[in-house]
Amino acid sequence: MYAEILQSFESMNVLEVSIYAGVFVALMTSFGSLFAVFTKKLKHRSFELSLSFAAGVMIVASFTSLILPAIEYSKSFLPVGIGILLGVILIDVINRLVPHEHLVKGYEGPKEMKGKLKVAWLIVLAVIIHNFPEGLAVGTSLVYSVSVGLVTALAIGIQDIPEGTLVSLPLTSIQKKRTIPILMGVLSGIAEGLMVVVGALFFNYFKWFLPYGLSLAGGAMLYVTVKEMIPEIYGKEKDETLITLGFFLGFYVMLFLDSML
Repeated sequence: MYAEILQSFESMNVLEVSIYAGVFVALMTSFGSLFAVFTKKLKHRSFELSLSFAAGVMIVASFTSLILPAIEYSKSFLPVGIGILLGVILIDVINRLVPHEHLVKGYEGPKEMKGKLKVAWLIVLAVIIHNFPEGLAVGTSLVYSVSVGLVTALAIGIQDIPEGTLVSLPLTSIQKKRTIPILMGVLSGIAEGLMVVVGALFFNYFKWFLPYGLSLAGGAMLYVTVKEMIPEIYGKEKDETLITLGFFLGFYVMLFLDSML
């Protein structure tokens, strides 16, 4: 059955496959938002476990779906090394220019913008920054290989459920109505889905840039995981065993999905 599904996707053009993949990751994020809003009792532990699971998925995906395929495609380290560096620089610049809020680290971005946006929007912007490299990862990996791209989309979609939960959980305590947290989660999912399509179209057209695109997405995901996500999940120094188990659960899920290729 898997072979038949894969064959049907391989018969499509890149735009069609990227639209399906983009809709999928957007829906998974939206589902996570709904889950958070209607299961309020899971707030604190689910936040830490969700983020650690997502970090495990992203660490593996950075290498197996992006960096290693970039090396294989280019047959050289140089474009891959440049791409990783560009990914790190890109997210670092976005972090400095776009105002956003982390639950543990607090506000980041231009100092003059602090206090000018509602906390709800700052949280959503932080998650969109996280989702940007994930959408790019799916889009570029689809151009490299439909099978690799679909596995990446599936893995990113799975971890987008807890990420959607991550967006909505803090908003449920800030907002009195359920509608706003759900809409914010959906918005972050749509942003990621659009990035899937944009990344696929761009690197399909400029295919010689593909090693740079794959490694850029990989570097950006590594940067987000190491600098943003891991400090967030270990920042409170609570339930460290549970957090670590969540990380390795995500690690194994992504590794298992890659073994299916």
